[in-house]
Amino acid sequence: MSTLPMPLYVELGVQSLSGLLWTLLLLFLWHCYRMGSDLPIPGHAHAGKLKSGSRRSMMSRGGICAGTKCNARSKLLRGDQISPFIPMETEEDEEQGQGYLTPVLSHALFPAQASADAKKLYAALQEYAKRYSWVGMGRIHKGLREQVRLNDHSAIQKPHLFFLPDVPSVPFFPRDAHRHDIEVLEANYPVILAEFQAVYQRGIDSKLGWTCLGPKGRAMFPLYSSGVSVAGNCRSCPCTYRTLLSLRTFINSNSLGSAGFWLLGPGAMLGSSYGPTNTRLRCHLGLQTPPLCELVVGGEPQCWSEGHCLLVDDSFLHTVSHKGPPDAGPRVILSVDLWHPNVAAAERQALDFMFNPDL
Repeated sequence: MSTLPMPLYVELGVQSLSGLLWTLLLLFLWHCYRMGSDLPIPGHAHAGKLKSGSRRSMMSRGGICAGTKCNARSKLLRGDQISPFIPMETEEDEEQGQGYLTPVLSHALFPAQASADAKKLYAALQEYAKRYSWVGMGRIHKGLREQVRLNDHSAIQKPHLFFLPDVPSVPFFPRDAHRHDIEVLEANYPVILAEFQAVYQRGIDSKLGWTCLGPKGRAMFPLYSSGVSVAGNCRSCPCTYRTLLSLRTFINSNSLGSAGFWLLGPGAMLGSSYGPTNTRLRCHLGLQTPPLCELVVGGEPQCWSEGHCLLVDDSFLHTVSHKGPPDAGPRVILSVDLWHPNVAAAERQALDFMFNPDL
């Protein structure tokens, strides 16, 4: 037995083993400190780098900077306090000065030629970021600054109130974009049609909740107007109201969202116009669709079908016409505003705050 090798901890002794464990613990704590020091602190610039890289990745981009670019980077390395971290800007965008955060980091002023509405929205975005966070607000910030340029040139898509950049868009969206909500609306088509016919037979009068939009049978029976429910009209159509509340993406918390019955009489035509924003899609459920009724969005024509939905991006240039004979009756749809599927949850929350009807 005396010839067998002794275990390592016996040869080292209890004191040496304890020292080894303490050394490993210190190394682990140092590793945790280094990993934590590379994470950005909301509201402050970090000595490593503002975006997702570390100091080492910043140093590897070149040894010596020139001019103002070097001075700006040196300020970041000294840890000066700047605007909070937003992880949506790429290295290439930053170098070209076109990134989402470039104006924030440079403390550039909001464009002086911006409209009063744009300045009000920008102030609301700043207030939202102060209460919550700048995280995820890159596209909204960029869109507010570029709204001035968008309004200055002709385009087939030009929302007049707010344009969210980098949102893929087409004039008509497929059903899969909002399959659940479309199926809910189409499943409730019979009861929605019955409730419309009930309010329509009482007569079109402003005292009965109708809004007349012009000659030739243009009228609307709103259930939601600018994000606020019209209580009396909702009581007249309780099943339709409950159907709206069951939709997952219905915009009912800000002034961009509306819902209601829209009528267009024979011979009427709505001229070319743009919607207020590209952050929503307008869903049309056909209730009564006589022949020769047409919707043209972005140069693409479509017709409604009773009991079926169309998903329309009305930020594109669009026209509506009813060229049927006088005895054809009005074209009737239920129009519901839904969130664009490419607007993130954080952006929806910020837009609800910015377009709060109570502000």
